[in-house]
Amino acid sequence: MIDIFEKCRNFTIVRRLMESGIYPYFKELESEQAPEITIKGKKFIMFGSNNYLGLANDPRMKTAAIDAIKKFGTGVAGSRFLNGNTVLHMELERKLAAFKGQEAALIYATGYQMNLGVISALVGKGDFAIIDKLDHASILDGCRLSHGELRRFKHNNPADLDRVLREIGPRHGKLVIVDGVFSMEGDICPLPEIVKVVKRHGARLMVDDAHATGVLGRHGHGTSEHFSLNRKDVDIVVGTCSKSFASVGGFAVGNADIIHYIQHISRSMIFSAALPPASVAAISKAIDIIEEEPQRIKKLWDNSRYLMKRFKDMGLNTGETQTPIIPVVIGDNEKTFLLWRMLYDNGLFTNPVVSPAVPPKRALIRVVATATHTREQLDRALNIFETCVRKVLKKKPAALVK
Repeated sequence: MIDIFEKCRNFTIVRRLMESGIYPYFKELESEQAPEITIKGKKFIMFGSNNYLGLANDPRMKTAAIDAIKKFGTGVAGSRFLNGNTVLHMELERKLAAFKGQEAALIYATGYQMNLGVISALVGKGDFAIIDKLDHASILDGCRLSHGELRRFKHNNPADLDRVLREIGPRHGKLVIVDGVFSMEGDICPLPEIVKVVKRHGARLMVDDAHATGVLGRHGHGTSEHFSLNRKDVDIVVGTCSKSFASVGGFAVGNADIIHYIQHISRSMIFSAALPPASVAAISKAIDIIEEEPQRIKKLWDNSRYLMKRFKDMGLNTGETQTPIIPVVIGDNEKTFLLWRMLYDNGLFTNPVVSPAVPPKRALIRVVATATHTREQLDRALNIFETCVRKVLKKKPAALVK
């Protein structure tokens, strides 16, 4: 007789990491998401957060959330279809649509739920979802939940996308889905070229701006603004509210008819409780701050460019990044975990990333400097980084150059 729990008892790889002292996950933070954080009473420079614009601990965000709780309570206790839809939710959707330059918007409880719900609602039997090979896991899972077929094209390769669409032919509905910014490597999709290929084959295009919103474009509007594209060039823009918007949730924006359809078909929205009022109010306030303070975006990029230059001066391999997401590519999993541990012991919080989040032999330390890091904090972190790289790899950092 087969015991379904046998796999749990045989799952020992994580325990081995724990026993060796290099398990890096589920750390218990004792402070807010700020440039410096506290874990077990010890101070760390935070280089592992997606709080790009530094809004997660902004007093105005806290006030907006507290005011919403005072008026609407801690939760809505139901789906938006029933009792969970408030004036805050509707106001936020209007604001999101305007921010992204689209007709309508729809918010979800999480970004993951959003991709599950939007893709499975749009891609039906006989349709095809065509995705970049490095698209986020939530996009892949949304495709798997749909009743359509899945095809992949080579990363950031419009020519291969053209090949895939040509093989599918004109008799099927086709939704091409790409990340605007790829979350581990920090590179940007070649959106203008992808738009041309998609239009040539009569397909539709969905762009996930999870890591582009608040980051790309002069006003932080995302990938389309970065490339100066027309609103109609991209059919649906989606994203998360847990990064630059410094809360939690997901959103989809696009043509009013498309959003109306998703709103009434998407299972992950219909059968989930609505986003709590505090989160909705915080997201709304974040949009206000981003529009009123474009200097935050400039500071984010200034800090990132400074960090990138110093990493390159050290000779580190930072991959193909074009954004504030900076991968320090080590390659070997064990050395990546060892480097993470030494950085951590010296007061620097980073994220080690290994396969399957990145391709095999592409293990890396993912680093992000936010808009609210000071130059002194950056220099202190860089000194820690250089010292640890030399010790762990037993060689000068320049040996890591591609």
